[in-house]
Amino acid sequence: MSAAATDSDSIAARISAEVDRALQRSIKGLEYMSSGGPALGMTPRDLIHQRGTLALYHYRPLTDEIYRVPLLLVMAVTNRGYILDLAPGQSLVEFLLKQGYDVFVIDWNAPRPSEKNLRLEDYTQDFIPDSIRRVQQATGVDDVTLVGYCMGGVLSTIYTALHPDGPVKNLAVFTTPIDFSEMKLFSKWSDRRYFDVDKLVDTVGNAPPEMIYRSFDMLRPADRVLGQVQLLDNLWNDEFVKGYRMFDRWASDILPLPGEFFRQTTKEFMWENKLLRNALVVGGKKVDLSRIKVPLFHAVAEHDHIVPYGAARPLVAMAGSKDKEEIVLKGGHVSVVAGANAVKRLWPRLDAWLGKRST
Repeated sequence: MSAAATDSDSIAARISAEVDRALQRSIKGLEYMSSGGPALGMTPRDLIHQRGTLALYHYRPLTDEIYRVPLLLVMAVTNRGYILDLAPGQSLVEFLLKQGYDVFVIDWNAPRPSEKNLRLEDYTQDFIPDSIRRVQQATGVDDVTLVGYCMGGVLSTIYTALHPDGPVKNLAVFTTPIDFSEMKLFSKWSDRRYFDVDKLVDTVGNAPPEMIYRSFDMLRPADRVLGQVQLLDNLWNDEFVKGYRMFDRWASDILPLPGEFFRQTTKEFMWENKLLRNALVVGGKKVDLSRIKVPLFHAVAEHDHIVPYGAARPLVAMAGSKDKEEIVLKGGHVSVVAGANAVKRLWPRLDAWLGKRST
């Protein structure tokens, strides 16, 4: 066969492949518009307590042998907990269950209008300790490991610092901000010279989810357009579309924040950086991070645009624990805990760390 004939066949094959992909994109595009997307958060669990915005779940074990110390996962207050339980094979919760951990999760519902007065005190002095007591009752074990994601990590850190002789045996957190001056764009849009947080909260009560969603979008404004372009180009690829829909649905599923909590964290974290300065007072007690003595694990993301490394870096240095570890992993704020990147990087490291400290 001549070279010209070979080239002609190659061109024809490429054209055929592109035509086929174009047809698949059209067909899959119609399916995409008409379907509700993949089911998320499917690992079997039981709701053991619910009170307003708080929901405490216990996941059913997947192994006969279970580590003695249960895990209590604390989600960020702006986001749904199913990011930790996306789908079979892409679920941190499922992974932990298969490794033999007894897993409980504090998830959040949208706060009711009557909950607009919730503050840090309510989360760290009521919701978390109440959930710990219920975990203790369910397991018959006094010790518990707190595992917090983002703002859930902040709440877990504050609770542990305020209760140095309490039931927390280990503290593991992911992408947890301590130095809020390093949250550059958040600092700009919440600048006290231009942002009247008192007027907002006094007018609307709970901080609306649309405002929170847009503030995240402002961090990387081109990302959503780029993502939609990539989706269009890959509509023929079922796995890509499934992954896109899972993460896009979670990223868009933002919860409102209780008004007083939003006012308090804006002023005391964003404006005055009190957590970094060990100047934060919660329930009449000063939050001194050096009072954290339990084993501490902090995973941060190298390319986190929401909680940059500079914002997360002080935690391990400030904690008084002798047994403490920070790991910096490739990925972003979400991909560090969920998706293919997390499966290979964070999950096995977390398991190795927890396994030695959960007996």
